[in-house]
Amino acid sequence: MSFWNSLRISSSALQAQQIRLDVIANNIANAETTRTEDGGPYQRQDVVFQPEGQSPAFAALLETTRSGQTHLSRKTGGVEIAEITSDEDPGELVYDPTHPDADEDGYVLYPNVNIVVEMTNMLSATRSYEANLAVVDAAKQMAMKALQIGRS
Repeated sequence: MSFWNSLRISSSALQAQQIRLDVIANNIANAETTRTEDGGPYQRQDVVFQPEGQSPAFAALLETTRSGQTHLSRKTGGVEIAEITSDEDPGELVYDPTHPDADEDGYVLYPNVNIVVEMTNMLSATRSYEANLAVVDAAKQMAMKALQIGRS
């Protein structure tokens, strides 16, 4: 794998995690939004990743050789966003007859956003982002050492 290929792969992962962080921040910002343009409460969103240039199905990651054996694809690539999905699980139903979005029985349907889950996802995305920055830094240091060896 070349220096440039490792940078390209890490760069795609950095971009994907940035989008994931943006979606998580949007979920947290809308944790109390009980009415959207569609009329219902905000629905939590999540990012689905896939290998670059591949279909989201796991079977597409496998290749079959002439002997019939299956092995992981040897393509080296990064990651991309397959889709941003909406979580269709219902949110919490809270009795609050004074709320402007309360139904005739006084209940309000809140978004299905759990702040603890979102913060956990945010930590995961942040750690993944930091790991990919470390890969970029390590590739840069190896390239610098190779240049130093070449000068000697």
